[in-house]
Amino acid sequence: MKNIKKSYFLTLVFLLLAVVSFGQTKLTGKVSDFLTFQPIESASVYIKNTTTGSITNADGNFVLKVPQQHLQDTLIISSIGYKSFTVTVANFENGSDIYLEEDVASLDEVVIVADPRPTTGNGIVQRAIEKLPDNLPEMAYLQKGFLRHKERNKKEYKWLIESAITLYDSSYAAGAKNHLKINVDETRKSYDLRDVDSLFTYSAYLKSLGSKSSNVSRSGVKTSALIKAIKWNDSRVNGIENLFKGKLNLVRNSNTVGALLGKNTLNKHEFVLDTILVNNGRKLYKIKIEKGEDFVGLNTPNIYNEGFEPKGWIYIYYDNYAIKKVEYELIAASEVQKRRSKSLFATQKLHKLIIDYKDFDGKMYPNYIYYETPKLVNTGDRSSDRAKTEAEPGFDKDEQYYYTIQEILFSDIIQDSELISQELQQNDWSADIFSSKPYNEAFWKNYNVLLESKEEEKLIQDLSKRASLFKE
Repeated sequence: MKNIKKSYFLTLVFLLLAVVSFGQTKLTGKVSDFLTFQPIESASVYIKNTTTGSITNADGNFVLKVPQQHLQDTLIISSIGYKSFTVTVANFENGSDIYLEEDVASLDEVVIVADPRPTTGNGIVQRAIEKLPDNLPEMAYLQKGFLRHKERNKKEYKWLIESAITLYDSSYAAGAKNHLKINVDETRKSYDLRDVDSLFTYSAYLKSLGSKSSNVSRSGVKTSALIKAIKWNDSRVNGIENLFKGKLNLVRNSNTVGALLGKNTLNKHEFVLDTILVNNGRKLYKIKIEKGEDFVGLNTPNIYNEGFEPKGWIYIYYDNYAIKKVEYELIAASEVQKRRSKSLFATQKLHKLIIDYKDFDGKMYPNYIYYETPKLVNTGDRSSDRAKTEAEPGFDKDEQYYYTIQEILFSDIIQDSELISQELQQNDWSADIFSSKPYNEAFWKNYNVLLESKEEEKLIQDLSKRASLFKE
């Protein structure tokens, strides 16, 4: 009976999507700096007072599909530190080059005021943390999004999965572990697991089951068993569910024990006020993130994910202390982590995170997430899970580790309690990006996705020739 209800509900949803998408207008353009002519990456492109939006890619290009009912609404293109570009959707000239001018406020003008405001980076960040209950959603909501999960070395993509997801969050006040859910609604993918045979992951998986992990070779591992190992590893390291529920969801999970951006954040971070910028007419503090007295750690089970120092930027609105954007990196700092990182990944930067928020109905909701981390792999036949040394035959440094990259572009926000209740009952609430789903051509034709850069597009086309599961 539940399956019948679910089928009916999903059919109704797709019918509604078809109605909305009928007569859609596709907007395209390129956003660049007015003075340097350099492309502006991650500029926001959205329809005013709606959740319809996208961002520019590394080349500054964007594509946005706009429902017909919004043709007379205002298109806004904005980026932190620039004046916004606005035009009615109906009057936007497709393929336009948009040049944004720099917009920087005076630091003295903003800091020297009569009201008792914090004047240091540490003080401003602490005030922003105190204000999170006011600035984050206090009621349950659903949010639709597009996920691109890719793994690559310096030369090529090894696999790519793109999914439409639904995020449920009961509110900031509730802990994410039991009150935040993710469901993979639709999937299109391109991968060949013969090229993603991480025997390190498989060996660790066997150890977790209490089985022997010595003398493991790719030829002796079934693909189905390898998929189980990859799923297991994602759930504890860099899977989508772990990304949302773990420490790296810095703002949302700041109220949990041991949070990186919690009440004890100054033990491991130093925040230095840099300047005042402007975003779509609102002033923001631009604050540099530096190391504190203690190392940062992620407490990952059975993995040494400790001994880091933080680096990056945090952007906070001046008027209400709402956090607009966080750019956060974790760099190997302890001697143990430095040796480990250099030996395994040939880099000291182990985690790179960008979280951008959008203001909707006076609350800050996720807009875009980017997360990158190296993952140790081992391609080809191997007699053990030990890393090769350069002296050994067949050593290829590019095949020793891949970069795992997750990008999420969020769109529709659903606040209606009845619709939320329906989806909670009907969805399976599985964050399994490997789940087998038939390719839904009509759905993807009308869904706003992240636009690939020219380099990415070429690599994806190359991967599609090697993998049999790719769908246009």
